[in-house]
Amino acid sequence: MKKIILKVDLHDDKSKQKAMSNLSGLSGVSSVSMDMKDKKLTVIGDVDPVSIVGRLRKLCHPEILSVGPAKEPEKKKEEPKKEEKDPKDQWADLVKAYQAYNPHYTTHYFVRSAEEDPNACVIC
Repeated sequence: MKKIILKVDLHDDKSKQKAMSNLSGLSGVSSVSMDMKDKKLTVIGDVDPVSIVGRLRKLCHPEILSVGPAKEPEKKKEEPKKEEKDPKDQWADLVKAYQAYNPHYTTHYFVRSAEEDPNACVIC
């Protein structure tokens, strides 16, 4: 995640809205915010700063002020790691969950032979 701060020359709310909607369409952008007082645009996400400037050049003259890592929320305490179960227990738990969720779709097979069914088609 990167935090990219740009200085843009936007004068009204319509151009601000166009710039923000244009940037939000980029893949990898998580948030876009604009400070009209300082004319700074902040973009957070996994995106290339050059592609952001390329998109904004159609609307205004952008300048890259800074590119750095986005602040991650502080981790309070590390939770103790849970002990991993062996694969057979995991499969048993999955089968129990599946049977509880889909009780009618459990695996029951019924096979009829040609000798038991007189209407069965048999090629001799």
